[in-house]
Amino acid sequence: MDRTPAARTVGRVGAVLRALSTVNEAGAGTTELARAAGLPRPTVHRLLVSLAEEGFVDRDRRSGRWFLGPELYLLGEAAGRRYDVTHHARESVHRLAAATGESAFFSARRGDETVCLLREDGDFPIRSFVLYEGARFPLGVVSAGLVVLSFLDDAEIDAYLGRTDLVSRWGRAHGPDAVRDRIARTRTDGYAVNPGLIVEGSWGMAAAVFDRAGLPAWALTLTGVETRFRPERRPELGALLLREAHALGRAVSAES
Repeated sequence: MDRTPAARTVGRVGAVLRALSTVNEAGAGTTELARAAGLPRPTVHRLLVSLAEEGFVDRDRRSGRWFLGPELYLLGEAAGRRYDVTHHARESVHRLAAATGESAFFSARRGDETVCLLREDGDFPIRSFVLYEGARFPLGVVSAGLVVLSFLDDAEIDAYLGRTDLVSRWGRAHGPDAVRDRIARTRTDGYAVNPGLIVEGSWGMAAAVFDRAGLPAWALTLTGVETRFRPERRPELGALLLREAHALGRAVSAES
């Protein structure tokens, strides 16, 4: 069914704001945002001007680059009272980084994506920079997206893989059969492994954090260089991730 004009406008606004959220530290030009949102530049420019009038975005007068605006901060503060669990997750992320020396992350599921909310680097000097705060990836991509997808029910997984093309952007290693193989392995191990599928030599592992309804709503992740994720070390890292994920899930459920 075709969406109404109002629904299409809301969808376009959402696409622009999500695109801007991934580059907000440095900001973005109109053309860059149009490309990321998959929309015509004139359309994006009109939306940005309207959003700026309401305080949802802000434009640097010198550079012309756009940033998320103060009104979104205020709305986020209000919404955070219901949805923010990062105050619990921060301790888990810190313990994982300190115990392993790797970079640790906390991500949340948002529809068909995972969004990285927290990052803390351990003391090992070589890091992976695939994940960063604000980074978004489709379910099934990076270890956080894989572990969340893996613990959805089979019907939801089938529907998602049936409507989503991961290959065109992320390569043949993200074809449906390959993703299903990794889902099966993840369900067996309890944690997901990304063996350098996004950037060669950059590995990641993740465990799902379940909400009160038993759904995979968040993920804890460790990333680093391949030599730090040798087969003999992965069970140790997986056990640490699962322990923190279970503890975080209990804390979130107790507060809900």
